[in-house]
Amino acid sequence: MRSPWSLPIFSSIAVVSLALVSISDTSTPAAAIEAMAPGAPIVGQEFTATAEHSIAASVASYEIVEPEPEPEPAPAAAGFAPVAGTPDPGTAQAIAADMVAARGWGSAEFDCLVALWNKESGWNVYAMNRSSGAYGIPQALPGTKMATAGADWQTNPATQITWGLGYIQARYGTPCGAWAHSQSVGWY
Repeated sequence: MRSPWSLPIFSSIAVVSLALVSISDTSTPAAAIEAMAPGAPIVGQEFTATAEHSIAASVASYEIVEPEPEPEPAPAAAGFAPVAGTPDPGTAQAIAADMVAARGWGSAEFDCLVALWNKESGWNVYAMNRSSGAYGIPQALPGTKMATAGADWQTNPATQITWGLGYIQARYGTPCGAWAHSQSVGWY
């Protein structure tokens, strides 16, 4: 029958042995024996860990090394939006890209338009703001205003885009002008 103290004693011996092995230079049997001799000095070791913070430690002292801060991305200039890329053919964005180019506006203006209408309607022809009643891709208020661009204003993305670009040009000059206004006050 095993003594009730055998497990704690065995555990303690194992922990002490592990500690002695981990702090000693056991590259040679003589060094290991010397390190375990009674009264032998404990030689400090250095440990460096890398993660979010690095810690260099020895028996006598420690030092916390802070990581280099991540550089912050440069803020986008007012009125400029992320690059939209090339829209899929036949989509509302492709129709808009052609119309933007036909007005002589560059790709940056198309980028602003995509960002603006992503925010307003997600380019959904049927998007309707329940609280204001704004409708369609450009979120015309009221939606019936778009009838000036075509009788099919409720369902045709080309009609809505035509009206929306005319509104933007008359009120803000360009899509980036409208985008900058939207960014500053939350609407255009």
